[in-house]
Amino acid sequence: MSTLRQAVAAEWGKLWSVRSTWWCLACALALTVLTAVTLGGGIATEALREGAAGVRVTASEPVVSATSFVQFALVAPAMLTITSEYASGGIRATLQATPVRGVVLAAKALVVAPVMFVTGVVTGAVATAAVYVVLSAEVFGGLVVLPAGEAALDLLGVGVFFALVSVMTVGVGAAMRSAAGTLTVVFMLLMGLPLMLLMTGSQAAVDASMRMPMFAGLAFMGSTDNLTGGPMPYSAGEGLVWLLAWTAAGVAAGHAVLRRRDA
Repeated sequence: MSTLRQAVAAEWGKLWSVRSTWWCLACALALTVLTAVTLGGGIATEALREGAAGVRVTASEPVVSATSFVQFALVAPAMLTITSEYASGGIRATLQATPVRGVVLAAKALVVAPVMFVTGVVTGAVATAAVYVVLSAEVFGGLVVLPAGEAALDLLGVGVFFALVSVMTVGVGAAMRSAAGTLTVVFMLLMGLPLMLLMTGSQAAVDASMRMPMFAGLAFMGSTDNLTGGPMPYSAGEGLVWLLAWTAAGVAAGHAVLRRRDA
């Protein structure tokens, strides 16, 4: 356990010692606010155009939908926790200091997960406040509401989603060992492949797409924004199960490669 604590402390220092971490988190905040306000404005405008009486826009709802775009701003720092060490050769020093390779991967995951969870909650809270302020303007008809309990659950869901996607990215990074390869694989898992499956129009392909990380995360967060025009085909609990399964698969793949191949 002391070895794991030491490894976590080392990874924590490495994460915050580079400017790219701060830049990525700042970009995530800006992107969350801009995307959520834009989506919220679109929802309110459409409701006004259709004259839907009694329609209310929950301020945190556009924030949940914005995660589909914001996730890539957080994939980058998660990916760099391991791929940058392969690029610089620093992975050799890391493995010399912590020879048990599973401990190295666990330490990186234990650092990335809470950082991305807090980032998701904080950026989501700022974006929710921004959506509420903007949509409270008369031009949007005052359709926005901010129920505290519902917003809190949405923000916690966003934090969990970002944490799990980031840990999955760490695992993929350990398996791919390069930033370009990791980014390509993660992009395909999160957005590329799901959208390609949706475009086929096949029900089996659509069902498979709905079980991939991005849509599983949206189901877990209670979003209906699945690009099919209908509700999510399963519950939030099942969405979390699928998301955990993808995260475990990414970590398992990374551990298998890290254990068997030389640095």
